[in-house]
Amino acid sequence: MNPAHMTGATTLNVAHFLDRTVRLTPDRAAVICGPTRLTYKLLDVKAGMVAAGLRAKGIGRGDRVVLSCPNVADFAVVYFGILKAGATVVPLNVLLKPAEIAFHLRDAEAAAYFCFEGTPELPMAAMGKAAFDEVGTCPHFIVMPRDPGAAPRIAGAMTLAGLMTAVGGHGTTEPTRPDDTAVILYTSGTTGQPKGAELTHLNLVLNASSCSDILVLPCRTASLHEPVVSLVTLPLFHSFGQVCQLISGVHSGNTLVLLPRFDARTVVQTMLAERVNLWCGVPTMYWALMDFLRRGDAQEHDGLDAGGLAAHMRLCVSGGAPMPVGLLEEVGTRLGVRILEGYGLSETSPVATFNHIERPSKPGTVGQPIFGVDVACVSDGGTPVPAGERGEVVIRGPNIMKGYFRQPEATAEALRGGWFHTGDIGVLDADGYLAIVDRKKDMILRGGFNVYPREVEDLLLTHPAVAQCAVVGIADERLGEDVKAFVVRKADQPATEDEIVAWCREQMAVYKAPRCVQFTDALPMSATGKILKRVLRAGS
Repeated sequence: MNPAHMTGATTLNVAHFLDRTVRLTPDRAAVICGPTRLTYKLLDVKAGMVAAGLRAKGIGRGDRVVLSCPNVADFAVVYFGILKAGATVVPLNVLLKPAEIAFHLRDAEAAAYFCFEGTPELPMAAMGKAAFDEVGTCPHFIVMPRDPGAAPRIAGAMTLAGLMTAVGGHGTTEPTRPDDTAVILYTSGTTGQPKGAELTHLNLVLNASSCSDILVLPCRTASLHEPVVSLVTLPLFHSFGQVCQLISGVHSGNTLVLLPRFDARTVVQTMLAERVNLWCGVPTMYWALMDFLRRGDAQEHDGLDAGGLAAHMRLCVSGGAPMPVGLLEEVGTRLGVRILEGYGLSETSPVATFNHIERPSKPGTVGQPIFGVDVACVSDGGTPVPAGERGEVVIRGPNIMKGYFRQPEATAEALRGGWFHTGDIGVLDADGYLAIVDRKKDMILRGGFNVYPREVEDLLLTHPAVAQCAVVGIADERLGEDVKAFVVRKADQPATEDEIVAWCREQMAVYKAPRCVQFTDALPMSATGKILKRVLRAGS
């Protein structure tokens, strides 16, 4: 620790959670992923080696380091290593394509880029290197091989192991300030490119602490020395899994069981094998799990049934999208647990409201504000609406982002009047429970992932056969919403629905690509030339 950095200033770093837990329970399992098992002591040592390797390259406080990695143990190692170095973590969705990755590297002015090797089906390192080479301003590309001891398969790339062993020993946690940016999470509006929400160390420490208070107490057994075993199927690059499970879990000394890919059978097998007592998911995951447990073959052939899960499950959590009341009731009945729903956004670190274990849940709501957070529903003029009436959800508190990275105008618009304007339409009841009933923006929520129509439309318009287009969300039983494109074809450029769908899947992350395309002679327009998307949705 450099005392010069401490002079007259309060210090705070999210990685202090790891420092504390390793002092208390060094030998407890911190991360389990397949055969890999890291104790808190080993996680701390490895993260410290990453920090030392970054410092040796001149990377530290104020620098931004991009991370593309699925749910494997090295995500936690690198994530906390970047924080220990005092740098800022910029996690990316692992499904992004080279052009999308290049945008983020360029916009964040990345000092280094860690990229998982991937698989033959998803060659992440090859795509990441293509983006890295295109940008040309990021000095360091570091591959995270599937086999940690393997040599780099990308020419000119350093491996994670090479970075960690390039210098002796391991680094301590850099003393950062509470308002230093710890993480930048990229999110989009409906009118432009993704924006980087800057979350400070104070934002994340307080939000993760609140999550621990809400989630850990119900999972404690008679012995406080037994850890909470938390299954992580949410992608760690997403704010929900990252804060509510990774950071909060390290704060509480939980054992985190990581699954790189969601599969209902594997989820049940893992829950039983590892005696999982806490699971956080999005409604589509719960839908798939219930669908699997309803089928007789699970119990008949594998002995996998809800009874075995209920023996040690203590709590389930849902977020990312509203859970249908019927599904919530089925999960509660089959697993014999409470399902707590919450609400938040990347800009709110992410949690703003939660159903609390001390109070009865109200189905259809996402609970009450968490510690220190105020929530209101306001009219278009910014005036609070009465309880029971619809209004835009606005939020203030210590969970609100510092702002959008180097976008002062977008920041001022989002934080006007001292409140973060979510763009969601909600209702607060007399007891302060919030229900999300609609969205002011055109954002599509597909299986817990945000899809922004403007981004998809801009890409579609580069297809040689597309003259005009509009993208909307359509109802889907399993995903909540799916993506549909209405396309006006150029007269001399024929194309089929399948061709355009396949082309989109090649050009952008698969979760963004339209699942169906409907050709039309013209798009409905207002008198001012605005496409009337409500008409398109009504006809879908």
